[in-house]
Amino acid sequence: MPNAERSPQVALFVTCLVDMFRPEIGFASINLLQQAGCTVAVPERQTCCGQPAFNSGDRSSTRDIARQTIEAFDGYEYVVGPSGSCIGMLHHYPELFETSDPWHARALDLKARAFEITSFLVDVLKFSAVQSEFNGQISYHDSCAGLRELGIKQQPRTLLGAVTGLQLNEMDESETCCGFGGTFCVKYPEISNRMVENKTANTAATGAGTLVGGDLGCLLNMAGKLKRQGHDIQTRHVVEILAGTAGLAAIAEPASGRHAKPDSSEAARPAAGTAAKLCAGEPDSARFDLAKQL
Repeated sequence: MPNAERSPQVALFVTCLVDMFRPEIGFASINLLQQAGCTVAVPERQTCCGQPAFNSGDRSSTRDIARQTIEAFDGYEYVVGPSGSCIGMLHHYPELFETSDPWHARALDLKARAFEITSFLVDVLKFSAVQSEFNGQISYHDSCAGLRELGIKQQPRTLLGAVTGLQLNEMDESETCCGFGGTFCVKYPEISNRMVENKTANTAATGAGTLVGGDLGCLLNMAGKLKRQGHDIQTRHVVEILAGTAGLAAIAEPASGRHAKPDSSEAARPAAGTAAKLCAGEPDSARFDLAKQL
């Protein structure tokens, strides 16, 4: 348990997809962690978690990436990321090294400090006082890695339950894979496509106007399918709802509108803080500019 008399020291693990495709999620994560009383850093040495190499059987490259990541986050009290998939990969690092290897102990240490963001807020900080409004109906997708590797199910729902005006419409088979699965969608495109079609059908059946989840890979996959099918359903990462930055363009909306300033209404206005200022119109600057702005 963190010491309630001091600010938890958190290093944000940005993740590759957030870095390259949706830096708003990184900004919103900082905003949310600051709301919870954390002091946040963004280590510039961080890179990929190594999951693509790991899932492809390239253990040598994965070990190199693991060493880099372990060193990048060395010394931080907590390592928190907006992805159950990537944080789950950090939890696999000890498997890469023999128990006699000094890197094994360092990997175990990182594993003990690494948390997906909703799990960190609810399970570690016991935080649920989210300062956010969202006037609409959402449905929630449980990503495979977060659910099955890290036990993330109720935590995001607990936090969403504190958002003023939000209504959660649970979809059928919310725990079923969306078909992305990293390299799975490349190796088995027809199976993957059928799986995401099932997911979008279940989403549409809820009547919700927004699909929410905790892993950007899943969200990119589902958002693309929803748009191609002509559904008028937005897709957003859970931290964007919780941090109050849902006035920004949704995932898969045209790039020209992604960094438009939020609506002037209270419901769409970000909470105060560094991340909120960045969300209100800064360019795609990724993890390095995130670090410089803190």
